[in-house]
Amino acid sequence: MLTLLLSSLTAGLLALVLYQKIVYPFFWDDLIYYFKLRGYKKKATARMKRGVITYLDCFLYQARRNPNKPFIIFEEKTWTYQDVDRRSNQFANVFRTEGSFKPGDIVALLMCNDPDFICVWFGLCKVGCEIAFLNVNIKAKTLLHCLQSCGSRTLIVGAASVSVVEEVRSDLKKDNLLVWVMDHSSPCEEFKTLLDKVQHMSAEEINDLPSVDIMSNFLYIFTSGTTGLSKAARVGHLKAVMSMAFLEMCGANSDDVIYITLPLYHMSASLLAVGGCIGLGATCVLKKKFSASQFWKDCVKYNVTVVQYIGELCRYLINQPMVPEERAHCVHLFAGSGLRPDVWKELSQRFGKIRIREGYGLTEASIGFLNYTDEVGPIGRASYFNKLSMPFELLRYDPQQYEPVRTDTGRCIKAKTGEAGILVAPLTIMNQFLGYAGNTVQSEKKVLRDVLQPEDVYFNTGDLLLQDHRGFLYFRDRIGDTFRWKGENVSTTEVSEVLGSLEFIQEANVYGVTVPGSEGRAGMAAVVLKPEYKLDGPKLFSHLVDTLPRYAWPWFLRVQIALDVTETFKQQKSKLVHEGFNPAIISDPLFFLDISLKTYIVLTPIIFKEIVSGSRSL
Repeated sequence: MLTLLLSSLTAGLLALVLYQKIVYPFFWDDLIYYFKLRGYKKKATARMKRGVITYLDCFLYQARRNPNKPFIIFEEKTWTYQDVDRRSNQFANVFRTEGSFKPGDIVALLMCNDPDFICVWFGLCKVGCEIAFLNVNIKAKTLLHCLQSCGSRTLIVGAASVSVVEEVRSDLKKDNLLVWVMDHSSPCEEFKTLLDKVQHMSAEEINDLPSVDIMSNFLYIFTSGTTGLSKAARVGHLKAVMSMAFLEMCGANSDDVIYITLPLYHMSASLLAVGGCIGLGATCVLKKKFSASQFWKDCVKYNVTVVQYIGELCRYLINQPMVPEERAHCVHLFAGSGLRPDVWKELSQRFGKIRIREGYGLTEASIGFLNYTDEVGPIGRASYFNKLSMPFELLRYDPQQYEPVRTDTGRCIKAKTGEAGILVAPLTIMNQFLGYAGNTVQSEKKVLRDVLQPEDVYFNTGDLLLQDHRGFLYFRDRIGDTFRWKGENVSTTEVSEVLGSLEFIQEANVYGVTVPGSEGRAGMAAVVLKPEYKLDGPKLFSHLVDTLPRYAWPWFLRVQIALDVTETFKQQKSKLVHEGFNPAIISDPLFFLDISLKTYIVLTPIIFKEIVSGSRSL
């Protein structure tokens, strides 16, 4: 009887193992991650009960707990948690006594990566101000737009960015906007100075910190503005604290040294990386800007163990010549987003045993994913456990209207497995959307109502994701990037990955262009060729035949020396789309896909006229 019972148990366990491996092969990965996430939430809840509620509270907690622990390594200097705490106290005292800053004031910050960016930021937090992070590459007109849209009455500017502020000095004076310069001297009497005042201020602990509502606004972070003027996304205190979990969920710990090269005005660096470092009580190496040639040398020099990336950063690394340091480092983790599968594979093969943790997130809302498996390509998983903690849906969409498809009853339709759909998430206390400052029209466009049930409310990410039959999620495109040709939807991301897998193409930016007499938009790609390579038209044509349906082939090529990208490596498309494929206004070499010759030929003014007139069909 006992033998029979043991045999039955063994058979049952074997059946469970086989079921798990065949039907649900990532069950344990999903379950372990779910409990890890629950453990973090439990720990965060316990901290909150002790009064550690906001982003600033988390920093002060670490400063009291580990005052002498290195927090920031910048160039040749190390700042401990206590150093940053004390210097931020000095800034806070200047703001309160010299500037009369008060809780609720909106202060714009225009500074390059520097420890003082963080000290000023925390100093403003200690006063109770809301901070607007400005892109240091913005021009005068955009600067005025950003200040007006977020409602800032004060601007703190780094010495390196003073010139752009001087260009609009009269406009700022007209608006009674105060300017503080991070320097000992000022280029004009209207601009106040900070550094000369900070050195004489007390650095002692500030005991009367203002109380903060965790559900209120914390920061204004501007969208990249790839398709127009930037929008000021409101980022709440709750969202900021939730972002601090990212590095821990990726597998980092308090002993790690985190390499940060992205600009601090961007959420990836300020909330995920610096915030993640604070959450762990770890150390970060802060760089003024990313340098592909210096990258591995820095990793060895500073004993870096964790790297925060944006996908294109990794592509720059694999295009660098080999150096001894790329195999002599201690890096065990790359954590970030936007990594193409081809770059992912090469990075894993070339730079040693490094775990890659690819994620997905948004500035505006808290919906996010993490690929905690070793599967190459996905941004996360749509497991049962994950949807318990972060519910979401993928909806079928209309690529012409850039809107979800609705039935006759007005309800949206869920995308099928294997079909790209718009990612939406229900708006809840844990998934807030505070809107864009000064832009109610754009704010309302991000909200969907009556989606699956009457009166339900969802946040529309505008991003197209695909869920495969194994539950993995893949980023496919952004609404507006996807275009329609020959009655089919073309994913620019998919075509870019196909082009990028060729040995002679270094990078590709795919978009759709209008062709007179044709419905939809024809595919076009701006490409950069690798050094010492030429465009191989026949090989490219053969590759397209093998990898893409005909409707997705790029009909036009534009060969550039470098692609236009934002500071966070997002590709700029709007200008390219506007210029189209006209050789009369484009100085870059242009090529046209001639199917009869099975290659790309030079796009001459004569061929252009034939296409426009319709005598040469596509």
